[in-house]
Amino acid sequence: VMPTITIDGQSRDLDAGAPIQAACDELGVPFGCQAGSCGTCVISVESGMENLMPRNELEEDMGLKDNERLACQARIDKGDVVATW
Repeated sequence: VMPTITIDGQSRDLDAGAPIQAACDELGVPFGCQAGSCGTCVISVESGMENLMPRNELEEDMGLKDNERLACQARIDKGDVVATW
């Protein structure tokens, strides 16, 4: 079963280990820099945070809340992730 990301009720399947950026772009999340420095693409994870790979250094430096990730940096590991933008 492929991992799935759902943003604001719409879903896309991803390969395990894949970045979520392209799927989030298709699902309407706006991107400014796509380099992890502007924070435009912050998503709020409602469920499945454990299905994302750990935050990278750029996300750590952004000072995100516990339930937030940068859509340009996060990678899905397994299972489903439900988030809002």
